[in-house]
Amino acid sequence: MPQSPLTMRILRILCVLAIAGTVAMAQTNATNTVRQLSLQDCIQLALQHNLDLQIDRYNPQIALFNLRGDYGAYDPSFSLSGQHDHNEAGSQILAGGFIIPGSISDDNSFSGGLTGATPIGTTYSLQGNTRDQYGQSFGLDTNGLIARPFENSGASASISATQPLLKNLWIDNNRLVIRIARNRLKYSELTLRLQIMQTITTLEQAYYDLIYNRENVIVQQKAVELAERLVMENRKRLEVGALAPLDLQSAEAQAASTRAAVIAANSQLGTQERLLKSLITDAYANEWANVGIEPGAKLMAPAPVVNLQDSWSKGLAQRPELLQAKLDVERQGIQLKYDKNQLWPELDVFGTYGFNGSGKEFSSALGDFQTTDRPFYTYGGKIIVPLANVRARNSYKADKANMQQFVLTLKQLEQNIMIQIDNDIGTIQANYDQVQATRAAREYEEAALDAEQKKLESGKSTTYTVLQVQRDLTTARGNEIQALDTYNKSLSQLSLHEGSTLDRLNITLETK
Repeated sequence: MPQSPLTMRILRILCVLAIAGTVAMAQTNATNTVRQLSLQDCIQLALQHNLDLQIDRYNPQIALFNLRGDYGAYDPSFSLSGQHDHNEAGSQILAGGFIIPGSISDDNSFSGGLTGATPIGTTYSLQGNTRDQYGQSFGLDTNGLIARPFENSGASASISATQPLLKNLWIDNNRLVIRIARNRLKYSELTLRLQIMQTITTLEQAYYDLIYNRENVIVQQKAVELAERLVMENRKRLEVGALAPLDLQSAEAQAASTRAAVIAANSQLGTQERLLKSLITDAYANEWANVGIEPGAKLMAPAPVVNLQDSWSKGLAQRPELLQAKLDVERQGIQLKYDKNQLWPELDVFGTYGFNGSGKEFSSALGDFQTTDRPFYTYGGKIIVPLANVRARNSYKADKANMQQFVLTLKQLEQNIMIQIDNDIGTIQANYDQVQATRAAREYEEAALDAEQKKLESGKSTTYTVLQVQRDLTTARGNEIQALDTYNKSLSQLSLHEGSTLDRLNITLETK
C-alpha cells in the first residue's frame, strides 16, 4: 500500500532524530568518564564542597566573633598623659616709675588612669597624678628688689567605684547585648544545621531522580528493542505475503517514536546529572563537567515503618525552625527582663579612697606619697527618680505584647509541624500503595504483551493491537519507576519535617 506524504514526513523526522541521538550518545560516551557514586558518597562530597554550605558555615563564625566583641564592654581602658606649661607674667610699674620684673613659672604634670566596668554593673577608676611647679618671682624688701625662686610638687593616687543597687543591677545594656548575642549564636548554628538538612534532602531527592532517569532510559531502550523486533517480524511476514504493508509501516513508525523517546530520556538524564553535580562540587568545570555519574543503588520500596506519635515527638524536639522559635522567645524574655529593670529608680552608691603627697621638690612629693600617711576618701549615694518614666513603661508594655506574639508564633509552628508530619505519613502510605499498584500493572502488561505476541504469530491478533500493548507496557514500566522515585522522596521529606535527616543518614556534624 502506498504511504501518505504526511506519514513519510513523520518517518523522516523521527529517523533524523534517532540518528542525531545516536551520534550524540556516541560522542558523550567517547568524551565522558563515568564515576559510580553511592548516596553516602554524594553526601560526603556535598558536606565538603557544596557552595551554599560553604557560604553558610561562615555565619556561626561571624556570630561568635560578634559575641566575643561584645565582651569588649568590660575591657579596661588605660590612659597616660604628660604636659609642660610655661608662663611669663608681665612686669609691674610702681609709683615713682619703679619697675618690678614679671614672674616666670614652669609646670610639669603627669597623670595616668585605668577605667572600666564589671559584669555586675560596677564602674571603677584608678587614677594617679603628679605635678612639679618651679620658677621665680620678684619682690621688694628693705634691701630693695630681690628674686624669689620657688618650687613645689604634689602627687595623689586613688581608686573610685560606683555600684548600682536598683536600675542596672541585675541587667544593664552591656549584659543585654551579650546575652542576646549568645542567643543569636545558637540561632545561627541552628540555621546552619537547617541549611545542611535541606541541602542533604535536596541532594537525596536529586539522587533518587537520577536513578529514575537512568532507569527511564533503560525503559525507553527496552521499548526500542520491542519495537525493532516487531519490525523485523513484520518484515518477514510481509515478504511471505502474510502481512499488509501498512502494518509494517505502523511498526516502523513506532520504532522511530521509541528512538525519539530515548533521546528525550537521555537529555533528561543529562540535566539531572548536572543538577546533582551542582550540589556536590565547587569545581564543576575542572572536575565534573566531563564526568558521568552512575548511582550505586537501585530504587527500592521497603515497607514503611512509621509512627505518628514518634514522628511528632521527633519533630517537636529536633526541628531547627522550632528550636529557633524557642530562641526567639528566649531573646524576647531577655529584652523584657531588661525593660522591667529600667522601670526602677536609679540608686547608686559610690566611694573614693586614695593618698596625697606634697613637698618642695618632686622627689619629696613622691616620698610623702609612698609613706601613705596622707589619705583621703569620700563615699555617698545618689538616687534619680523619673517622675513619669513614660518611655520605660511603654517599652515594657510593648515588649510584653511582643512576647505574647512570639509565644503564639511558637504554638502555631508546633501545630504546623504536626500537620506536616501527619500529611507526610499519609503521603508515604499512599505512595507505597502506588508502588504496589504500578508493579502489578507492569507485570500484567508484560503478560499481556507476551500473550498478544503469541496471538499475532498465530494470526489471531493485529500489529496495531501489539503496538498498543507495547506502548502500555512502556507506560507501566515508567509509572513503576516513577512511583518508586516518589516513594523514596516522600520518606526523605518526612525525615526533614521530623528534623531527623542527619540521624537517619548517620551524619555527625563536628562542633568547634
